[in-house]
Amino acid sequence: MSISLTTLLYGIGLAGVAVNAAAGVLEAGRKPFDLFGMVVVALAAALGGGSLRDMLLDRKVFWIADQSYLLAAVLAGLATFALARVVRLPPRLFLLPDAVGLALFTVSGTQVALSLDAPWLVASLMGVITGVFGGIVRDVLCNEVPLVFTGELYATASWAGALLLVGLSAAGVSAGWSALAAGALVLAVRLLAIRFRWRLPVFSARL
Repeated sequence: MSISLTTLLYGIGLAGVAVNAAAGVLEAGRKPFDLFGMVVVALAAALGGGSLRDMLLDRKVFWIADQSYLLAAVLAGLATFALARVVRLPPRLFLLPDAVGLALFTVSGTQVALSLDAPWLVASLMGVITGVFGGIVRDVLCNEVPLVFTGELYATASWAGALLLVGLSAAGVSAGWSALAAGALVLAVRLLAIRFRWRLPVFSARL
């Protein structure tokens, strides 16, 4: 049975919100934040990218239009907070849900832009913005240099997946298969970059 684009986008969006909220709490857990601080970071990580995308596309912000996204972010953040208090978790564990969230949000953001007939380059950039902006806000709130600026391939992985999704959609591939292929590419590139420390060249001025 085929899945409609609307249903697919909704499911991907909810999953992305939950996963990014969990990643936000796991990173914030390395700081002496209380429960309120954890929830703020979780919401910023989960909702930041999609909010900026919707404002740029002159679209009603997704979690205001449907509070299910907000509830998913809060519940995922609280559940992760509770789990982290009873189970000792590795310090860099947040990188795994962060990578999954990057893949989900890249696909969601790109498909939303394409559904609004945005040009291919704009649509791909909307995917990147949706994927990375929440993580930027999360890192700033945690007083860390954003991963997207200094770490292993991050925005590059997102953009590669977004461009693949645009290309597959233009070629007439179904929304489901396009989303699966694009999401898998983002996740694979990001995880391989973490494993093998693939980075872009770093600017170093000669004085």
